Amino acid sequence: MLFKLKVDSEINLVFLTEKLADTIFQLVDSDREHLNKWLPWPTYTKSVKDSRLFIKNSIVAFAEGRSMTCAIEYRGDIVGVVSYNKILRPLKKVEIGYWLSSKYQGKGIITRSVDYLTRYALDEMGMEKVEIAAASENQPSRSVCERLGFNLEGIIKNSENLHGRLVDLAIYGFYK
Repeated sequence: MLFKLKVDSEINLVFLTEKLADTIFQLVDSDREHLNKWLPWPTYTKSVKDSRLFIKNSIVAFAEGRSMTCAIEYRGDIVGVVSYNKILRPLKKVEIGYWLSSKYQGKGIITRSVDYLTRYALDEMGMEKVEIAAASENQPSRSVCERLGFNLEGIIKNSENLHGRLVDLAIYGFYK
């Protein structure tokens, strides 16, 4: 393991490595219907090989300074993923993305994980903005942003194609 970041007594963010491919695939596969509601990629995650490829690409992107992807460990179990989907140093901005197994929702796991990454980006990485995009109808995800004091910067119409359904994205920003 390259690193483990302690969020609090229940949550760690663990650098995503290939040895987690089976676990990540099982989480996606067992919760595919739930994840497909708001994310475009679960449909294309058909095997452990697909998860392994995602992890390899994530490691390359981290090495190149473009992103950082972590598994979320809650009370010793891997329950989801949180990441800097993009690290844009010239803009002093990161974009955060996340997903969580439906059986672990409602425990504040994503809120605490995103709060940690937000503070880390601003305090340790020298970033000035943290941005999150969520489907405008995805109220749980939008609530995470609002609980953490992110400001709604706008709604971008027809921004994402979710399995043939065009959705609007709510763009949230948090500034240093």
